[in-house]
Order: sequence, then structure tokens, then C-alpha cells
Amino acid sequence: MPTYVAFLRAINLGATRKFPKDAIVAATERAGGTDVATHINTGNVLLTSTRRSRAKVEADLEAAYEADRGFAVPTIVLTPSELVQVADDADELGADLAEGGRHYVSLLKQEPSAAGRRVIEAGGGEGERAVVRGRAVHLLVDGDYHTAGLTNAEVEKALGVATNRNATVIRAVAAKWCGR
Repeated sequence: MPTYVAFLRAINLGATRKFPKDAIVAATERAGGTDVATHINTGNVLLTSTRRSRAKVEADLEAAYEADRGFAVPTIVLTPSELVQVADDADELGADLAEGGRHYVSLLKQEPSAAGRRVIEAGGGEGERAVVRGRAVHLLVDGDYHTAGLTNAEVEKALGVATNRNATVIRAVAAKWCGR
């Protein structure tokens, strides 16, 4: 059976979007996932599935999560090899990041359009840049990410549904679950 890594968007933010790890595991199993594991409480999920389509896995998970929580949980699914590539790209692109800089990765639900890619890669202010590789947007910010112009919100405006993780989390999940 294929193995997938799912990244849940916008959970455990504030009082109304709580989704504890045990509930994520149970809902993932109800969606047909097996060998389910989570990494920290930000919606990083390892699973195997009889499904061979990433889009079908995403749809199954999203339906199960919404049924469990009562709110939509957009989910981005990668294969282990795709996640390893994102982590490798993070290593390469982050190598020149200024001391104290921040590196975040927005994982995209769909392949980015050429026009959207140009918008994101041309955006940002001084000390900010974005690099799109596959279904990942690497946001490299020399200063504080929370005051940067390049954010996951900007990525979503140009490229559609995305979820954001610190590059450190991407590397850790790839090492833990993908043998990187």
C-alpha cells in the first residue's frame, strides 16, 4: 500500500479549531488510513492507504476531518519522495539565509500556475524572497516572518490552498518518516 504524508491546514489555532493528535489519528483511520502517526500537534500525519490517487486520499481525509470536527480542514498530501525533495530544496535554498532569517515552506494543494508563480516570486519586500519548486513555495525572510509581506496568505491569493510549516519541521518529518 502507498504511504503518504498529510499536512493539515489551520488547526489548533485559537479556541474554535482544536484537533488533538488522538482525534486526528482516529479520523484518519476512519478515512481508511492505516499505520497512522503524527508529528507534533500542528497537523503532520503519516498514513498508508489503499488509494493510489493523492487527490482521493486528500478528499477522504478532508471528509473524515470535517465530520469529526465540524469544520473544514484543508489537507495537502505528499508522497515520501515528494517530501524528501521539498526538504532537500529547503537545505539548498536556506543555505544562504541571513543569520536570524526565517525559512517557511507553503505546501500547495495543486500545481502552481505559471502566472501565479511569477506573482509570488516577484513579491516581497527588502530581505524577502520566494522560490517555487513543484508544489512547495519556499519563503525566505531575513527578519521577522510575522511582519513580512511574503506569507502563506499571499501564497494562497496567488496559488490557491496551501499550508505553511517552518523548514525545520519539514526536515524533521522527512527524516522521521521518509528515511532522509
